[in-house]
Amino acid sequence: MLNSKQRAYLRGLANNLETILIIGKGEITDNIIMQADTALTARELIKGKRLESSAYSARECADLLAEQCGADVVQVIGSKFILYRPNPDEPVITLPKAKNK
Repeated sequence: MLNSKQRAYLRGLANNLETILIIGKGEITDNIIMQADTALTARELIKGKRLESSAYSARECADLLAEQCGADVVQVIGSKFILYRPNPDEPVITLPKAKNK
């Protein structure tokens, strides 16, 4: 689970990312889930987009993919969403630490 400081950090990193995952009018298939899983393993942070013809909302797409891939939803704005999952073997992104209370 990400805290707000970590989400803000990841949103900043995602500004320059290209959208690599596009959800069209079909269902979210095993192929799309596999593509998202592979991209998350390689990049840790990915940006996706839901097309107008999709039966799902952007939030539904993000939540479904996050659940299937074991990722966290960083942000959903309009038709775009950002997912994050750290690579357990070779992490690329170092998140800011949470404050101790």
